[in-house]
Amino acid sequence: MELMLYISALIVAAAVVVLVIYTVVTLKALQRTLNNAQGTLKNLEVQIQGVTTETAELLNKTNKLADDVNRKSEKLNGLFDGAEGIGKTANDLNGSLRKLSDNISKTAAYDQEKATEVLKWGNAIVEFWKRKKNK
Repeated sequence: MELMLYISALIVAAAVVVLVIYTVVTLKALQRTLNNAQGTLKNLEVQIQGVTTETAELLNKTNKLADDVNRKSEKLNGLFDGAEGIGKTANDLNGSLRKLSDNISKTAAYDQEKATEVLKWGNAIVEFWKRKKNK
């Protein structure tokens, strides 16, 4: 019976040794995996810092560009306001010219009647003068 006890103890010891060996192998594989993950995370951190720097620079450039566009837009607003004023002035000038043209047309029509009457009287006087001269 004592022999069986030794054999049992030997089997348990062998099982513990096998268990320890597999545990060590597993832990070594886990250590390699964790080391790879750590390297990957370090590389990722470096890349993220680069992207962050580039993003900040891009944001600064975008802000400068937006400010430049706003300044130029304000200048264009002044130009459009001036063009609007020129348009109003041109409309006012057209209205004034239209009124002047209407007044000239009315005056010319009135004066045309007078001119026609003067021509009739002038022709009558010339005819009268010719008749008197001929007699």
